[in-house]
Amino acid sequence: MRSLGPDRPLLIVTVLLVLFGLLMLYSAGQTDVPVLAAEGAWKRQLIWLGAGAVLAALVFRLSPRLLEWAALPLYIFSLALLAVTLVIGRGAGTAASSKSWIYIGGHAVGQPAELAKIAVVLMLARYLSSRREAPASLRELVGPCLLAGVPALLVLKQPDLGAPSCSGGILFAMLYWAGVKPSLLFMLASPVVSLLLAFTIWTWVTWMAILITLMIIWRPYVAEAAAVAVLNAVMGFVAIPIWRRLEPYQQNRLLTFLNPEVDPQKAGYHAIQSKVAIGSGGWFGNGFLEGPQKRLAFLPAQHTDFIFSVVGEELGFLGVLAALVLFLIFFLVLLRIARRAVDPFSSLVVFGLTGLFGTHVFENVGMTVNLMPITGIPLPFFSYGGSFLLASSISLGLVLRAAWDARLAGYVDV
Repeated sequence: MRSLGPDRPLLIVTVLLVLFGLLMLYSAGQTDVPVLAAEGAWKRQLIWLGAGAVLAALVFRLSPRLLEWAALPLYIFSLALLAVTLVIGRGAGTAASSKSWIYIGGHAVGQPAELAKIAVVLMLARYLSSRREAPASLRELVGPCLLAGVPALLVLKQPDLGAPSCSGGILFAMLYWAGVKPSLLFMLASPVVSLLLAFTIWTWVTWMAILITLMIIWRPYVAEAAAVAVLNAVMGFVAIPIWRRLEPYQQNRLLTFLNPEVDPQKAGYHAIQSKVAIGSGGWFGNGFLEGPQKRLAFLPAQHTDFIFSVVGEELGFLGVLAALVLFLIFFLVLLRIARRAVDPFSSLVVFGLTGLFGTHVFENVGMTVNLMPITGIPLPFFSYGGSFLLASSISLGLVLRAAWDARLAGYVDV
């Protein structure tokens, strides 16, 4: 029997995304005004890519049974690491007042929140795959919500708005893949929607009317319907106190998401410059290395959070379309691997990681065109950053192993 190699479509599309990202990182460092953080970022990214490749190869050798057993210890370890970060952690960049990074010898060595995302995926996969049937009531969703919510709350305490939203994306993706009804997922998400819409009375009242109408149509258990109504009402009342507890930079990010022109020189500067950069690209862009917003350093965080703006400015709509098509192919490959996985645990892990990557792409691209608030979330394979790149490499190692097991189980040598 011939030996089986790693999943070729996944490797090809990942390599294309990585090469695309390296080209844009190289371009981000070519400026007329010195930007020290962006200069040579592509070279440093190569080092992280090498370390990530080694890490992915090591993870690829781990069996699903070992990963399933290790899910709980890894989850507990990630919680402990997040708790330690709240004590000794420090901030960076525009979130200098946060406690997201662990430093050793004055050098940032990583963000524990990235490891926690993978730990949440593994732990949810272990929990959901151990059940004979999918959760069919809100009461049965309490366990999964706690597993995803505890690390999200610890990260939110740092404070960091980006990582908790990823936990939500992971949770809903995995619950859907486990067989939870969309109506139940809608009711689960409704308090968060109520919180977001509670800052104006008319939007909140309209939302409550829609929610009540849907519950009348769906006819959930009386106790669950009452709980959903109460939680949504409570969220309407606590919206303002929660708002006041946010850090000033987080409030500014949310305010400028609604209207960047409110503070164009400070809080709204990022969103405005990003839209100007992407808009100036037109259909074909200003040319590789030739983006004026980037070259004159008007575009902030051009090698990290706003690397996608460089794509739009220099390569135009066609470059943006090419990047999004590559991501679409990437997600379709992950979906195919999740469907063909040999056991529920592996399938849930792959789909949970699909939700993780999908949340990053959706939020990052959305914030560059002001469709999402700026949360500092990186774009997979494009944004510079060691922690997330290593976490992405671990994720790819897990997916490659699930694909290899599926091919081995169904392999027939003809």
